[in-house]
Amino acid sequence: MGLFRATLDAAGGVLADQWKDFLTVPEGLSPTAALFAAVPRGQNAGRGSNTSASDGIITNGSRIVVPEGYGLLLMQEGAITGFASMPGGYEWRTDAQESQSIFAGDDLIGSLVRTSWERFKFGGRPAAQQQAFFVSLKELPNNRFGTQSEIYWDDAYMGAQVGAVTRGTYTLQIVDPILFVKSFVPASYLRPGVVFDFADLENDAAAQLFNEVVASLAPAFSMYTNDPAKGNRITRIQQDSLGFAQSLSAAVEQGYRWTTDRGITIVKTAIVAIEYDAQTRELLRNVQRADALSGQRGNANLQASVAQGFESAGETQGTGGILGMGIAAGSAGLGGLQQPVPAQPAPQQAAPAQASAPAAQGDEDPVAVLTRAKAMLDAGLITPEDYEAAKAKALGL
Repeated sequence: MGLFRATLDAAGGVLADQWKDFLTVPEGLSPTAALFAAVPRGQNAGRGSNTSASDGIITNGSRIVVPEGYGLLLMQEGAITGFASMPGGYEWRTDAQESQSIFAGDDLIGSLVRTSWERFKFGGRPAAQQQAFFVSLKELPNNRFGTQSEIYWDDAYMGAQVGAVTRGTYTLQIVDPILFVKSFVPASYLRPGVVFDFADLENDAAAQLFNEVVASLAPAFSMYTNDPAKGNRITRIQQDSLGFAQSLSAAVEQGYRWTTDRGITIVKTAIVAIEYDAQTRELLRNVQRADALSGQRGNANLQASVAQGFESAGETQGTGGILGMGIAAGSAGLGGLQQPVPAQPAPQQAAPAQASAPAAQGDEDPVAVLTRAKAMLDAGLITPEDYEAAKAKALGL
C-alpha cells in the first residue's frame, strides 16, 4: 500500500494523453509559495473512488503528477504517510505489493527525508482516503531583511567596533520537507485552498523567520569580516553573495537551528545597501588612506594619525610647524613609518654664517633634518613647497 511509480515522464502533455485525470500543482502560484494542496486536472474517469475530485484528496487508484522542483507529501490526520521528490507520475494504491511510501533520490533532500521519515512515519495502516500536498524544493526568492537602527560588531579589518544600517534579500530552500511540515508549518495551512507563502504579510511563521534573520545579522557580519579566508575586508561583503549567505546561514543555524529543527536553509543573499554610522565611515577613511600611504596593515592607524597631524600642523603653524612635527617624529622613533629612501649627500659648500644658523635651533644636524623632510616628501606627507621651505629654514637661507 502506498505510492506506485507509473511513469518517469513528468511532462504534462505526455501524461495528459495517457491519463484523462490526475492531481498536480495548481496554476498561478507565487514564486515564494512553499506549501499547498494538490488540485485535480480533468474529470474522474473511473480511476479511483474520489468521484467528486476534491482538492487535495486522493483515494485508491488516484493518479498524481509530480513536476520538477516539487515534492509530494501524503498525509492522514496530521501524520505523513508518503513522500516523493522524484519527478514523474504516481498512483496511490492500497493493494499493490510494489508500492512504496518514500520516493527520494540520493541528494541532500533524499538523505534528510529518510532520516525524518524514520522519526515521523505513519504507524498504522493508511486509510483509503489521503490528503496530498506539494512542497516547493526550489530556491524561494525575495525574502527581505533590514534594520531600522545600527547593528554593531567587532571588525578585524577596522580593529574596532563598527556599526551600520543594512537591508537586502535572501533565498530560502526547504531541504527537509517532512521536518518542515511537521515542525514548523501551522496546522491552519494543512487544508485545501490555503497556500503557505513566505511573502504573505499575514503569515506569522514567515514573520518569525524575518525577525530571526534580523537578530542574526550582527553575528553574520562578525563571522564574515573576521574570517581570514575572506581577507577580513568589510568592503567585499556586497560583492560576495554566496560567502555572506554562508555566514548568515551559519549564524541563523547557531542561534535558531533552522536546518536542524525546521528543515530550511539560506542559500544566497543580496545586500542592497549598507549605511555605516559616522564613526565607522571615519575609521574606514583613515584605514584606506593609511593603506595607500604605507602599504602595510600593521602601521595603518598610526600612519593615518601622523598624516593627519602633519596636515593640521601645516594649516596652523606653517612651515615651522611641519618641520617641528618632523623633528618630533624622528625623536619619537616614528621614522620607520616612512618608505625607505636613499641617504642624501651633504651639501658641498656652506658659508660659516649658514652653518651657525641650525645650531641656534638646538644644534640639530641640518643633514638629519633634511633627510627626514625628504622622507616625508617621498611618503606624500608634505608637498614639494613644504619641503623647499623646510630646507631653506634648516640651511638658514
